[in-house]
Amino acid sequence: MNITTHRKLGSCVWNAWTIVPLLLGLLYLVPSSPSQVQKSGAQASPGDNDFFERKIRPVLAQHCYSCHSTEAKKQKGGLLLDTKKGLLDGGDNGPAIVPGHPEKSLLIKAIRHTDPDLKMPRKEKLSAQVIADFEKWVKLGAPDPRTLPTSPVRKRGDIDLAAGRKFWAFQPAKLLGIPKVTNANWARNDIDRFVLAKLEEKDLQPSRDADAGVLLRRLNYALIGLPPTVEELQQFTKAWDAAGAKQNRQAVIVAVVDRLLASPHFGERWGRHWLDVARFAESSGGGRTAIFRDAWRYRDYVINAYNTDKPFTQFIIEQLAGDLQNAKTPEERYWQLVATAFLLLGPTNFERQDKPILEMDVIDEMIDTLGKGFLGMTIGCARCHDHKFDPIPTRDYYALAGIFKSTKFIVHSNVSKWMERPLPAPSLELERAIAKHESALAALKRQIQIVKAKNPGIVTNPIKGTPLDPKTLPGIVVDDTQARKVGNWKHSTFTGRYIGAGYLFDDRAMKGEKTLTFQPEFAKDGIYEVRLAYVPHSNRADKVQVRIFHREGDDTVRVNQRLMPPIDGRFVSLGRYRFTKGSQWFVMLSTDGANGHVVGDAVQFLPEALADKEPAKPGGKRSELLGSSSLADLLARLKQLEKTAPKRPMAMAVAEGDKIADMHVCVRGIYHNRGATVSRGFLQVATAPGANAPRLAKNESGRRQLASWIASADNPLTARVYVNRVWHHLFGAGLVRTVDNFGATGERPSHPELLDYLAVKFSLPHRPGAQATGYGWSTKKLIRAIVLSHAFQITSEPNAAGLKADPENRLLWRMNRQRLEAEAIRDTILLVSGQLDRTQLGNTIRPGTTAERDYKFDDTRRSVYTPIFRNRLHELFEVFDFPDPNMVLGKRNVSTVPTQALYMLNSPFIMTQARHAATLTLKESITDKARIDLAYRKTLGRLPTPRESNLALAYVSVRPDQRLAAWERFYQTLYACVDFRYVN
Repeated sequence: MNITTHRKLGSCVWNAWTIVPLLLGLLYLVPSSPSQVQKSGAQASPGDNDFFERKIRPVLAQHCYSCHSTEAKKQKGGLLLDTKKGLLDGGDNGPAIVPGHPEKSLLIKAIRHTDPDLKMPRKEKLSAQVIADFEKWVKLGAPDPRTLPTSPVRKRGDIDLAAGRKFWAFQPAKLLGIPKVTNANWARNDIDRFVLAKLEEKDLQPSRDADAGVLLRRLNYALIGLPPTVEELQQFTKAWDAAGAKQNRQAVIVAVVDRLLASPHFGERWGRHWLDVARFAESSGGGRTAIFRDAWRYRDYVINAYNTDKPFTQFIIEQLAGDLQNAKTPEERYWQLVATAFLLLGPTNFERQDKPILEMDVIDEMIDTLGKGFLGMTIGCARCHDHKFDPIPTRDYYALAGIFKSTKFIVHSNVSKWMERPLPAPSLELERAIAKHESALAALKRQIQIVKAKNPGIVTNPIKGTPLDPKTLPGIVVDDTQARKVGNWKHSTFTGRYIGAGYLFDDRAMKGEKTLTFQPEFAKDGIYEVRLAYVPHSNRADKVQVRIFHREGDDTVRVNQRLMPPIDGRFVSLGRYRFTKGSQWFVMLSTDGANGHVVGDAVQFLPEALADKEPAKPGGKRSELLGSSSLADLLARLKQLEKTAPKRPMAMAVAEGDKIADMHVCVRGIYHNRGATVSRGFLQVATAPGANAPRLAKNESGRRQLASWIASADNPLTARVYVNRVWHHLFGAGLVRTVDNFGATGERPSHPELLDYLAVKFSLPHRPGAQATGYGWSTKKLIRAIVLSHAFQITSEPNAAGLKADPENRLLWRMNRQRLEAEAIRDTILLVSGQLDRTQLGNTIRPGTTAERDYKFDDTRRSVYTPIFRNRLHELFEVFDFPDPNMVLGKRNVSTVPTQALYMLNSPFIMTQARHAATLTLKESITDKARIDLAYRKTLGRLPTPRESNLALAYVSVRPDQRLAAWERFYQTLYACVDFRYVN
């Protein structure tokens, strides 16, 4: 079927022939209005610039600036790497980088060390992860924000805090009064008066009200991220028509808004917005990425926080210092600990061997996340030097760094790991079971200690020591390497206290009797003392059968290998026997009847004269054997009890550090280049002059006080930044469009008075009936006020006057048309196809998953539960601008590229869901015209136009054996059309 496009919004026009991929792609790419056009590649996104600041600039500063910067004592090769221009111009050998082409970039060639004449740094090659970061950066187009901005670059030592506090974002938010407007009847609340006042200043009029179906679809996606059902759409339209007058219709809207705010899907929608800021992912990233198995608990915490309307101040405090708060119930303690995973979820190379630098990289990532997430400030730019544009000295950065340096967040080993803490059991029954188990465990351990005290010779831990060369021992020594083996025996060097190159132990997983035969070569006849070497442990057999074949016959001795060997801690005597010259005699160990592991290390045959000089000690009394058998039973019970322990849940969580200390400045951001020590503290510029910042006790990290400082109504940034984020998600653009950057390089607010009004209202306590009541840090109350404004409820249709005076719609004369996020696209497709699983919360990573590669995203739950791996995302997420989980991104990129059209045409996921939707539709006992109406309502939230209906009807009117395929293609094309992917 051919598909043509109309300039009018919302057209999906049909012809009754076949899908032409090129035309479908053209339909897909046609923007609906000038403001929807996306320029690809024209400018680096904030996330790309962040990548440079966090991954590239610190490496350049540490390894390159000493020779290749304007401040270098002697510049080498004519190359400057401390400016963007220097990188692009290059040095004596030409440009250092070719944006978009790592293979053509000399810088990449130099750090790879593939050319012996071009190696940088010369002394030591950078890690594979760092090289990969540089390659990725060049592929991105080498984004580099080091250009002259509109704001002057600050010189070193030039920070004037008093002057800095005059910048709008650092001024206290104030409510200066509600503006008066001419068209007072248009305003439904104070928000409208601020918007209308700006419009009237420019002689602009707001657009007409949105239609009922458009408004309901807008509200549904804004609040719960799902479209309204056909039934909900019909009920709303009926109530809307019955209400008649505009003021009566507002009551209908209020009822819908309150229902959606109370929906459990609200937390899934708005929790996902916060997860973008929290750079949530379920893997560590890097080369050998690790799976964050318990990260899902933090996601559940966020969803619950939004569903229960947790005050934003509490939300802040729990994420930064939940472990330091008092809890009234085990459940509250559970969520407090889980919340601190916020600090640990960032990308981390846990394999890094320089542990202090690894810690500093994690701390830097924490500070960057905290700064952008809560304060809208790029604090991370002050790691290497005073902030170039904002009044943030390097000392402030390291004042914050000291707080996190005094926090325990990582456990070191060869490959380090994030901090984990046990959680209270989620149910009383499990808590009782854990308590009962721990009591039984403690009782059994006490019993074992009593038996050990009565049998001091019993060994319960491997004996450490050094190997002994058999050539240094007297007599004849037959080592385990010379023994003849029957059955499966394993070699070990776990403990160093053995003879030769190790020892053998039987593999108990393999059934059947196994033997070791030690056969010496006797040079002369005589009586020899036979000694057996073994490594003791409590898991050994206590009656190991050893047969000695000698001149007079054969004897069997049983050895307790749980006891320490009495001769030098290595040998036990098996007795003295007569042997004649030759090699027909031997000693055989057997696993026959063994109740533990059997160990064979070596057998020594010591001539009688030598044996008399070192008399042997007995290998244990009968009472000791009985005692050790009892101990073996107890240890076996202990092992079984530990295996059957009820599992106490664990969480990624932080704790106060073992050492509380201030941090030194890292000159140029290099950890081992130590500068002056800085007292722990906060951003000076965001603290009012004369105000007393919370005192940090010597025995506390300062996280508790930091969280309280950020969550204070006196902080000029916190409330402003958050209400702006909320506005951005509802209107498609923030009052400050640079939602993560309220600094000098960010944009100024379009409606500064409205922003302050919302910030003040948000932070004021909620006192019903009082004149000066606020929202009490309630996200739901804030959202409710905004979506019930007239400004939110007008149409997105453009008009000539508005486009001419305000083409970017900064004055809000119409609603912004918004592209659905990747999650909403996927969830809607699953909902329409009848495949959406609405199960909430919990872990969704497939059990046994140890790596991201080849992970199959086949779950049909809402997309907020889809695993987010740093090196692998769901394909639909990658195509439709899912944010980079390595970055703090409060504003997603919105691109329009051909791969999106190709995905909708060729993706197995899309085709499968289209078939499910077609199957469901064909089961309806209605006419094809009614089926088409139903498909449009479910998919686009509206009825088709007469022309659309006629063309679609002609297309699906095919032979019975072709109907399912025709309806499948019909749904697939609906998913691909503009109206599906955009909210008017």
